[in-house]
Amino acid sequence: MDNRELTEKCLHIRYTKLYFELTFPEDCVLPAFKSSALRGGMGEMLLRANCVRDRDCDHCDFCSECIVQRTMYSQFREKPAFITSGDSVGYVLNCEDYREEYTAGSTLDFTLTLFGSTIVYFNQYIQALYALGASGLGKEKARFYISNVYNSQRKKILDGNTVYMGNYRIETVAEYVHRRMDRLSGSRGPWELRFSTPLTQKYQGVFLKEFDMEAIVKSIQRRILILDAFEGFDGEVFYRMELPAPEIQDQQVRPISVKRYSNRKHSSMPLSGIKGSIFLDEIPESLLPVLLAGELLHIGKNTSFGYGGYRLQQAGTREKGRE
Repeated sequence: MDNRELTEKCLHIRYTKLYFELTFPEDCVLPAFKSSALRGGMGEMLLRANCVRDRDCDHCDFCSECIVQRTMYSQFREKPAFITSGDSVGYVLNCEDYREEYTAGSTLDFTLTLFGSTIVYFNQYIQALYALGASGLGKEKARFYISNVYNSQRKKILDGNTVYMGNYRIETVAEYVHRRMDRLSGSRGPWELRFSTPLTQKYQGVFLKEFDMEAIVKSIQRRILILDAFEGFDGEVFYRMELPAPEIQDQQVRPISVKRYSNRKHSSMPLSGIKGSIFLDEIPESLLPVLLAGELLHIGKNTSFGYGGYRLQQAGTREKGRE
């Protein structure tokens, strides 16, 4: 099996990408970093509705069957040896709306990408968001309701109280990569790899303070290996495969740090990283599908909060109709 075939095989990771639209019936104030607030709020609502052991997860005899564990803290089918934390891998919640003040009737958009077995828990996420809307988001307890949920083709899955499961679109990462390659067909460099959310990446024992393509390529391979393991696939050969790291011609980089509150740990903690753009003259053919897969998967640490999100495009352009 050559490298191209191996890459294709390792990208048969199932996913669905959901586009949410929330509406605020009253004027309100929200935190700038909403991915953490939404994720934490959903987890809290799921615990309130489902926990039977006073939230003592470490000693719970129902942990393997817990709906909160299955949705928010996904379990591997085959756990890689290097995974030591209980961080979530089954989803990416991404909100790039950093406004803090909202007027009555205004909306907030975010995406929720579900991978593997988490795909079947759509109703649990919806019910958790309904409950969060009634309880309120953030310190100011801003109430909201779910206006719409769309699939990647902008067809409605949820419209008010009506659910259209026929529009619940389940795909593979390989299919996403093929569509992106078709869209980029005929395009030539120079290229821009633009990080729209912070990248928190440790490489050779040190957190990156500027972009490093060797670190980024290895991070994408690691992310694919993790999701392969989540699906029950063997991705070790792909992870060990030597992929070329193109030379960075220029980069624009700035440090980012945001605070989030953990309901589980009952404390605030900073999430740090870097944002900006990498400029490349050429991208090797063997690397292109891997870079495009990373767009969907996100890379580095804190991916469940939307960290490590980027887009590949020709330098000086902004693509429309993003998936």
